[in-house]
Amino acid sequence: MKNTPNNISGEAPTKSFFAKYWPHLAWVGSFLILWFIPCPDGVDPKAWQLFAIFVATIVGFMAKPFPMAVIAITAIAVTGLTKTLSVNQTLSGFSDSTIWLICSAFFISRAFLKTGLGNRIAYLFMSMAGKTPLGLAYATTLTNVVLAPVIPSNTARLGGVLYPLQLAISLAYDSDPAKGTGRRIGSFLMSNAFQGNLVISAMFLTAMASNPLMVGFAASAGIEINWGTWFLAGSLPGALCLIVLPLILMVVWPPEIKKSPEAVTIAKEKLAEMGKLSKQEYIMLGVFVGLIGLWTIGDMFFKVNATIAALVGLAVLLVTRVLSWSDLAAEKGAWNTLIWFSALVMMANFLNKLGLIPWLSELLAGYVGGMDWSVALIILCLIYVFAHYFFASATAHVASMYPAFLGVILAVGTPPMLGALALCFSSNLMGGITHYGLGSGPIFYDSGYIPLRPFWLLGLLFCVIFLAIYLGIGPLWWSMLGLY
Repeated sequence: MKNTPNNISGEAPTKSFFAKYWPHLAWVGSFLILWFIPCPDGVDPKAWQLFAIFVATIVGFMAKPFPMAVIAITAIAVTGLTKTLSVNQTLSGFSDSTIWLICSAFFISRAFLKTGLGNRIAYLFMSMAGKTPLGLAYATTLTNVVLAPVIPSNTARLGGVLYPLQLAISLAYDSDPAKGTGRRIGSFLMSNAFQGNLVISAMFLTAMASNPLMVGFAASAGIEINWGTWFLAGSLPGALCLIVLPLILMVVWPPEIKKSPEAVTIAKEKLAEMGKLSKQEYIMLGVFVGLIGLWTIGDMFFKVNATIAALVGLAVLLVTRVLSWSDLAAEKGAWNTLIWFSALVMMANFLNKLGLIPWLSELLAGYVGGMDWSVALIILCLIYVFAHYFFASATAHVASMYPAFLGVILAVGTPPMLGALALCFSSNLMGGITHYGLGSGPIFYDSGYIPLRPFWLLGLLFCVIFLAIYLGIGPLWWSMLGLY
């Protein structure tokens, strides 16, 4: 006899009011509680009002009663309506150059996918290095390294390009979790792609949407980080992480098969189907090479701002009809980012200018006061990273904790650039410790190739290894570069 619902109608029980509306209650409640709490001594009342709006925004991002853009627009509206900031101050986030840099990168990434150049690059590397699982792992890494500077979304790169390729290769070897054969090769490839993406996101300013947000926070503290500085700082520790990742996986999470000649055959067949480079691919390739050149040396030698360089590249793609305005209009990720990014940047800037961030940083610094700055830096970075177990969004984590932790790191005497970079890179490396910490996490977890326990254990292992490299070798490298 089949089980039937308890109610006579046979319909599923209706959710309770709290179960249905708790995200809304959390969002509005967090705002009202902080708004009506008396302002602490030494804090500007306007700063405390803005803090209430800011915290409610972060809670809204996490609880998700509405999409992030809706939460952000509401925050902007409340900031202006309550006279917490003037109209110009309230809308100032939309003029931030880093916002337009990341939006332009989103648009350019659509051209990469639309022309097929991203897939062509992936198949090319696969055809050259795919004879063994280790070679396939490095081919995936190289593909991601090439795509990352102009695809600023973990989810877009992994979900749109790399995940389908890993899945196709796995299934070609009959590596299917549904059949109990996931460990043949698929589990290894999926783990390498997911964990490697965290490192690659840390290597490029435009490889993750939260990176420019942190650059904006650092700028508010008087620390200027441009595209070239970020890349140079992240290049050596990043390369070391990407080299050791597959080697360690071969020991702790090895594939059952040791050779993969079929992958090379698949890649060559796909390249043959694609034929020669199209005119649009040539244009996309030229824009890509030009952007990398301008982002690395343009500011140094030609005084071309990174955002202007990105807009020039986007203009070329539009004028040559590689992209159309309808393509840009359909790029929801860019427009969503424009809205929530603007709100967060605006609030973070004025929380700092109104004195709330310095006050909070001084309060937190009392707990690590008296420590050597190098010891305090490590402790603060570890607390910051492992707090990510409580976050389902890198953006929410960065927005809520980066400014305060940077303030504490600077307050204990850490060289400014060193502290800002350490926290920036830590913010990328923390994303893999759970299956829900990044947008790409559920994609790889739901594939079935990496069960929950290995997912968390591998995430913890590589988070520790990556942090050891970035916080151990990184400062030596940054010192050699003259960054501090």
